[in-house]
Amino acid sequence: MYIILLGAPGAGKGTLAKMIEKKFGISHLSTGDILRDNVNRKTCVGNQAKEYMNNGKLVPDDIMIQMVKGRVLEEDCKTGFVLDGFPRTIEQAEALELIFNGLNVTIDAVLNLKASQETIIERLSGRIICNGCEVIYHTENIPPKFEGKCDKCGDKLYQRDDDKKDVVKKRLIVYKTRTKKLISYYERQNSFYEIDANKKADEMFVEVCKNLEKVGKSG
Repeated sequence: MYIILLGAPGAGKGTLAKMIEKKFGISHLSTGDILRDNVNRKTCVGNQAKEYMNNGKLVPDDIMIQMVKGRVLEEDCKTGFVLDGFPRTIEQAEALELIFNGLNVTIDAVLNLKASQETIIERLSGRIICNGCEVIYHTENIPPKFEGKCDKCGDKLYQRDDDKKDVVKKRLIVYKTRTKKLISYYERQNSFYEIDANKKADEMFVEVCKNLEKVGKSG
């Protein structure tokens, strides 16, 4: 099964992708993880991406596309994957379609996680991350046992600058501007499903499974 997850920052893509990965036995492909892996392994595209990142610039589409293509060609993706964080533009979507056509892969479902601005701000502004093992907590929903300290490794917790309320609002404006056409691009396809991302993760997952069950029956 091949799945694309769309949704604004804080909509719950990462959490949901892990749940899908566990239940359906397919790989979770996070573009953030793919990017970090290439940079850490100092691949050709990883070195190119690092130059942009060091200069505070966005990594260009062609580099991200090469990274994603390299990842979907790996052995664990042959039976399926859930792609989280890509595509983000029409250009990326069209390039991804060419990659899939070359691999004779058909996307079974495009899941768009739709959450209100209030929900996203609440989720992101309360998010805190371990400086050591990068485990994610939430000041209200998943608080650590001891304030400011990771339960697992004991390292300090911090809030990312781009998770502060004012920055989150700006990120949402950018997201809506960049992805409006992308949503329309996928809406025209029969495999497009909208998920209420204002719900809790387990409730979203029930909705996702119902839609994926439809896909299985029609396939």
